[in-house]
Amino acid sequence: MKKADVFEFYRRLAEANPSPETELEYANPYTLLVAVVLSAQSTDVGVNKATRALFAEVTTPQQMVDLGEEELKRHIKTIGLFNTKAKNVIALSQTLIDRYGGEVPRTREELETLPGVGRKTANVVLNTAFGEETFAVDTHIFRVANRTKLAPGKTPLVVELGLDKVTPAPFRRHAHHWLILHGRYICKARTPECWRCPVIDLCPYKPKTPAPKGSAPNPLEAVA
Repeated sequence: MKKADVFEFYRRLAEANPSPETELEYANPYTLLVAVVLSAQSTDVGVNKATRALFAEVTTPQQMVDLGEEELKRHIKTIGLFNTKAKNVIALSQTLIDRYGGEVPRTREELETLPGVGRKTANVVLNTAFGEETFAVDTHIFRVANRTKLAPGKTPLVVELGLDKVTPAPFRRHAHHWLILHGRYICKARTPECWRCPVIDLCPYKPKTPAPKGSAPNPLEAVA
């Protein structure tokens, strides 16, 4: 994608949603970290349902350790892989207490030392909790980056580095959320809703999916 097209791509996403936010519910950096760990291979909706009662009771690593693994499992049993996730959340909470005074560290390297925390999770926390210009590549962002040719790559790391290279300064802070929301609600995996895509004319993806009967036409389709 050309430099001018990249700028226009982000500009339109920003115009449609000036202040994008994560759909995970959280109270502070620690609960965000827990929520992101729990969200692996699960939906944000499912995680939120499980964590509302949990986060009403637990908002610090010490409270989580005091809660205990079995009680945590009871809270999150509706989430996939809840046994492994409960073990990791208790372990990372204890690590935060032992190494970081109960605070969530603010570097990717330190975050990745925590049980259950990989590069993607670390990038989400850095971006959402601390305002860092990071690009957490999940399945939605991986798909959008490749389908639109914004930052094509065969691995999440290659896509992440590509996004870091091409994303203009005005859009770097919120790029992660714009892309994930675009992938989640418009540029879907099986049936992308190209008929209502704000960047349809900038995207090389073919074929474009037609609009359902009775829907309003996308004025950009004429130039796609």
